[in-house]
Amino acid sequence: MVSSRPHMGNGLVQIRRNAFAATERKDAWWVAPAATAIGLTIAGAYMGWAALQGGAYEWGSYLSPLYSPDIKKAFAINVPFSGAFLILAGPLSFRATCYYYRKAYYRAFFISPPACAVTGVPRNYGGEAKWPLIIQNIHRYTLYVALFFICCLTYDAIAAFVPSGEKDYIVGVGTLVLVINASLLGVYTFSCHSFRHLVGGRRDRFGGDGDVTYTLWRGVSWLNARHMLWAWLSLFWVAFSDLYVRMVAMGIWHDVKIF
Repeated sequence: MVSSRPHMGNGLVQIRRNAFAATERKDAWWVAPAATAIGLTIAGAYMGWAALQGGAYEWGSYLSPLYSPDIKKAFAINVPFSGAFLILAGPLSFRATCYYYRKAYYRAFFISPPACAVTGVPRNYGGEAKWPLIIQNIHRYTLYVALFFICCLTYDAIAAFVPSGEKDYIVGVGTLVLVINASLLGVYTFSCHSFRHLVGGRRDRFGGDGDVTYTLWRGVSWLNARHMLWAWLSLFWVAFSDLYVRMVAMGIWHDVKIF
């Protein structure tokens, strides 16, 4: 479709609205999808590389979140490949079907569309009620998988206060790294739309300020409004947590005792 609008001069400018990336927006709309693509690529590439290593993922009481739980120790399972791939499958299923991430990678990688009021790549879109996108509906179930891993990471964060062979609590930089990691991943999980629905979204009416469910729902709703922030902070912090443990285990970095 072709339309016309007045130009700054006396002539007219032709706008092909069906052309790829056609838009009347004057802002740098492409920055957000480009930054998203770069960020997801960097995070995904690092975690894939780290999962392939199969070693240097623990030091003392520190355990990389990419290898938690340590299936070789916890379940006495010997696998011919890195156990991180089995572990990452759970959190990845939660993130990949997350409502925010769906919007993010649809725009960044599928160009469908790249931004609001910007024409994307032409395609026949049947919605998320048909294969393969119908699989996105498992998000409400992957929430429980994510909650399991939050429990594991919380345990790891607590265990990081007691180094192997020590009787007293010790706080090192790595301890704080793992505590922050569990906290950010927990906030990201608890700010999820599915969790918000679980705690109160199914109710048609609340009882007011004295209603515990209403209070909980309001708190989750506050977190949910910042879901994108928690998504990015937790994504890069979990990668940094693995990097920190890996560098310390390899002797490249030295863990500093705080007290």
